[in-house]
Amino acid sequence: MSAVIAALFHYPIKGFTPQSVDRARLTAGGAFPGDRLFAVEDGPCGFDPAAPGFIPKNRFAVLAKIAEVAKARTELDANEGVLRAGAPGAPDLEADLSTESGRTAFAAWLTALLGDAARGPLRVVDGVGHRFLDHPLGHVSILNLASVRDLEQRLGRPVDPLRFRANLHVEGWPAWAENDWQDREMHLGDATARVFQPITRCAAPGVDPVTAVRDIDVTAELHRFYGHLRCGVYVQVTAGGMIGVGDGADVVPL
Repeated sequence: MSAVIAALFHYPIKGFTPQSVDRARLTAGGAFPGDRLFAVEDGPCGFDPAAPGFIPKNRFAVLAKIAEVAKARTELDANEGVLRAGAPGAPDLEADLSTESGRTAFAAWLTALLGDAARGPLRVVDGVGHRFLDHPLGHVSILNLASVRDLEQRLGRPVDPLRFRANLHVEGWPAWAENDWQDREMHLGDATARVFQPITRCAAPGVDPVTAVRDIDVTAELHRFYGHLRCGVYVQVTAGGMIGVGDGADVVPL
């Protein structure tokens, strides 16, 4: 079953703006490069950088709980550690997230932007090598674009694939075929990966990434149309290599 990688994204700050890349180097057992490096805790989350561990997403400022997060447009320069942020009606911000003062400045900017939508206090957390993933073993996420198109046809309205916040968008697989691929091997560019499990969706895809409005109950609609809450799969990289837009995304035959 052959397909191609249509787009690649990382999310330097958990819950915030995706950044597209043309190529990336996957490493065995590793997360997608540059992905979920930082997170914004909404009240103390219990993260200990000296002993980093998995923290549930509901302890952070993320779309699943705060739709207004999508108002922020963020871009992190991975080489310099400099974040540039903007939002309608808010001043532009430039802050160095590698420094405590820069993280404090971004937290203050977000506090003003989110207002009562956040429980607070907000604090930017640097994983220092840890990744703030939605699942502790969901290292890389893949979205089948045919599945999204099938959903939007049933809904009778467009569904932006960016709602699902995946690292890879793949074109060429049959709709929903990925739900049956647990433990299957696939080749992604020069890398090899094993499908860990389908992604069970939360409230985050219900938020329009452009308008910051929660306008589709995606979990309810998935259950109504398909009897499940899945869209996309997590994979774990078993052999590293370069991947790029236009490279193959091939599931190894049984």
